[in-house]
Amino acid sequence: MKNMKKIFIALGIAVSIATAFTLQSFMAADKTATTKAKVGTSIGDIAPEIEMGGMDGKKIKLSSLRGKMVLIDFWASWCGPCRRENPNVVSAYNKYKKATFKTAKGFEVFSVSLDKSLEPWKQAVEKDGLIWSNHVCDMKGWDNAAAAKYGVTSVPMSFLIDENGVIVGKELRGVALHMELDKYVAKL
Repeated sequence: MKNMKKIFIALGIAVSIATAFTLQSFMAADKTATTKAKVGTSIGDIAPEIEMGGMDGKKIKLSSLRGKMVLIDFWASWCGPCRRENPNVVSAYNKYKKATFKTAKGFEVFSVSLDKSLEPWKQAVEKDGLIWSNHVCDMKGWDNAAAAKYGVTSVPMSFLIDENGVIVGKELRGVALHMELDKYVAKL
């Protein structure tokens, strides 16, 4: 009987040690998976940095918006489908800019224009009521550096990134943008 008791105690210790090692392995694997996120344009990738001149010529960095949900919106003043989508982007901005998200602190739009001239770009921003402050353009049209980095071949094109800069949605238009953002809003 005493030997059985010793065997059970030894088995219990062995199981506890094995469980601890297994848990430690899972935690290490999870940490490794998190740190291995690559920069790219697929869902789950870290969005490539964009640093470009704003309407006043001052550089604006996408990374300056970390901590917020951000819609990266590629568009142009000459693009009819973009101009028709702009009211939806304005609606989403107004609806979510002060929303309480599960882990993010608000919502911003980072507009990247594929325009070649300053005046039509400025006029479209004003006429369409694009009231957010993050408007950038390098005046190179389809040769826009950010568009090349993101593989943009048609506009409008959008990428939704979370507070850590990770892409969580792509090509979101109309109600699809609102539905995707709703997934991240904290429920009361």
